[in-house]
Amino acid sequence: MSTDRPDASAADPTTPTPGPSAPSPDPAASGPADTGSPEAEPTPTDSAEAGAEAGDGGPGPEPQTPDAATRPDPETTPADSAEAGPDAPEAEPAAAPTADGTEPTVGDAQPVDGDTEPVTADAEPAADGAEPTVGDAQPVDSDTEPAAADAQPTDGDTESAVGEADGVGDEGAGKSPAGGETPAVSEAAAELAAQKVERERIARRKAERQAPVEAGGKLSGKAADLLAAVRAVEGGEKPPALYFDDAPAAPRKAVAATAPPPPRNPEPAAGPTPDAVAAVEAVLARGGAPAALAGAAATALGEDAADLLAEDPWRLLAVAGVRPTQADGFARALLGPDTGPADERRAAALVGWLLEQAALKGHTALEAPTLESALAQYGVPAPAEALERAIGDGAVLVFNEGEEAEAEEAEEGEEAGEDAGPVRVLVGLEGYALAEESLADGLARLANGFDTPADWGDGSELIRAAAGHGLVTHTGGEAARAEPRALAAAARALGLRVCLAAHAPAPDAVTTAGLLAGTEGPGRDADGQFALDLLIVLDAPQLDVETAAALVESVPDGARLVLSGDPGVLGSAGPGRVFADVLAARACPQVVSRVPDPGPVGELVSGIGIGELNQVDAPGKEVVIVPVRDAGEAVHRTVQLVAESVPRAFGVPADSVQVITPGHGGSAGTRTLNTALKERLNPGPGRFGGFDPGDRVVHVPSPGRAVPATVVSADARGLHLDAAGARIVVPKERVESQVRHGWAVTAHQAVGARWPAVVVVLPGDAAQALSRDWVYTAFGRAERHLSVVHGVDQALAHAVAQVPPKPRTTRLTGLLSALAEAAREKPGE
Repeated sequence: MSTDRPDASAADPTTPTPGPSAPSPDPAASGPADTGSPEAEPTPTDSAEAGAEAGDGGPGPEPQTPDAATRPDPETTPADSAEAGPDAPEAEPAAAPTADGTEPTVGDAQPVDGDTEPVTADAEPAADGAEPTVGDAQPVDSDTEPAAADAQPTDGDTESAVGEADGVGDEGAGKSPAGGETPAVSEAAAELAAQKVERERIARRKAERQAPVEAGGKLSGKAADLLAAVRAVEGGEKPPALYFDDAPAAPRKAVAATAPPPPRNPEPAAGPTPDAVAAVEAVLARGGAPAALAGAAATALGEDAADLLAEDPWRLLAVAGVRPTQADGFARALLGPDTGPADERRAAALVGWLLEQAALKGHTALEAPTLESALAQYGVPAPAEALERAIGDGAVLVFNEGEEAEAEEAEEGEEAGEDAGPVRVLVGLEGYALAEESLADGLARLANGFDTPADWGDGSELIRAAAGHGLVTHTGGEAARAEPRALAAAARALGLRVCLAAHAPAPDAVTTAGLLAGTEGPGRDADGQFALDLLIVLDAPQLDVETAAALVESVPDGARLVLSGDPGVLGSAGPGRVFADVLAARACPQVVSRVPDPGPVGELVSGIGIGELNQVDAPGKEVVIVPVRDAGEAVHRTVQLVAESVPRAFGVPADSVQVITPGHGGSAGTRTLNTALKERLNPGPGRFGGFDPGDRVVHVPSPGRAVPATVVSADARGLHLDAAGARIVVPKERVESQVRHGWAVTAHQAVGARWPAVVVVLPGDAAQALSRDWVYTAFGRAERHLSVVHGVDQALAHAVAQVPPKPRTTRLTGLLSALAEAAREKPGE
């Protein structure tokens, strides 16, 4: 390749360009990283995983004055991590400090759900007050950070947390049809009659189970031992190590029923009272903490927050954005300078905080040795004992998974064979544990709901599978989405009540969030369950464990559930990997689509899905590579492509061209790109929070959701948006946290949607943020044309070939497998 730089025509899709694997010019010319490097934060995942997300130019090691020690870090605010796409690639070890004492960053841009950059590993030891790292530091895949103002946060300030949804049907999707006229075919009538009989049978069985059962009666073996252990704990005895090392193998059942479904018009949750906030402010002032934390602390800890903080200052870790070194400074100010890392209250708070940090990366549980190692990194003496105390106090739950545990259960207490596999001890928070167990029970209920298949005629493989089973999975690329739609049409023709739900707004579909909130879809029956016979969920990989549990619990007995999606895209913003776990458990029929994605873009994306970055034949310039030297040139070329080249060459208006980049921060992140694109496409003074009428934005009403919209106007009520014909009013106090300019977005914000033309920007400092699933997701958003602003040299090919998605630690696969095995052993029940 010639070393001469291309002229402006290089950004024009009409000019021939090399294939996607072509190297970019000299990587040494790429732009520098941000000058401010946030403090390294350990995460309790595997030994090489870093913990907290880094912000845009955050502070270095924190001074240990009470005020500074309690100021929340911008990198761990809900705006940075609530939408976390936690499967981040491993980062290289951080560079050494520069001569002037500043800590260089590994790179500026990267993907989740948030505004994060890779972190360094130069934190001081825990004894000195700074936070240690667990292995090599790494970036957090913070692709879909909830919207914030374009200005980056200053040191010590947090971005606004994501507010509550406005209760408006953002996408404007209506209710799904309830079926229409009853067809004349007898099979449909028989099917409906069979479903009625099935519902009556289930109702009778539920009524029979209402008789009271003596607590603990009829228990024997390990179940009786566990009951005795629980009663010993309740009596005040310290549980022996046996209860930790030999935890029950069977899934722990939820004692209480899941929360009832939300009403159609849910009222906003009541916030803390002014008196409670004032009391917390007084305690924070005594500890030298900012008064701005009072509202968040009162919300997180309840009306007794002031008393709880005075008694246990480390409970401040329950506030989003507060980190252990900051809580340590607050505790020393309240309890005295002799307060040290050996305090049991500190260890208990750290266990919960570490598990919450892991949840931001998608884990629903952690292995006990990993958690103990992370506690040791924070200077907790005897971390195994500290973890055992937390388990004994009920702060966290413990589970055993492995062949040995299964053998013990199967043999009813007999000695397991010597060749049995190791037991994996997992520790998790109760909320996520109950959600996974509720989800497993609900999926098993649906999977076992049909004894004989219905006659839906000769149709596709997916239609035949859905006719005979209550739970079906369907995998395929973008072109395969036509198959679930064909299933929906066939079911409606049979007179069944059908609902098609998607993560993002889609034709003829409601959104999953709108379906659960009751603002979209068929509504609910008298029992609070969906009034439907078949629910088809597109974009199933975007379901986190809590959303999936609420969805499955709302599917009535006798109905069918089809989970459809592309396993190669980025995972859910919240904890869990529901779709992948259901596929791995093999507890239901799995239909794999054979429909290939069409055209050169489809061919390119299909190769990326199997780890190959191939050059494709694109005679119509469907795929164009634009090499750049540095981030500044990347921004210039991107604006040129969106405003001039793509509209001229393909007739696609600029408003239909979507820019995708790895992160919000950095020299070529969404902030910088949106500023440049606004100046070119819709210049204005930004009279309302930086926005003007005509601005292209994304509205983030809740973590994990990014709704494309356009600014219409602004008044005293707030910012008025148009989202695909639906009007949304964002209150003034929520604009900063919920609205972001949308000409450029991250891959997590783009997942589930497609555009006629897409420009993917890969500046040189984004190399560490790339992984196969990120590239697959970003490139796959293009329908007709894909331009790649390429400045990462060989890092793109390396990411596709050698950086698969990071695994998440979950329990759902084991729970589903155990329930499926139990159903096979007792087919008559």
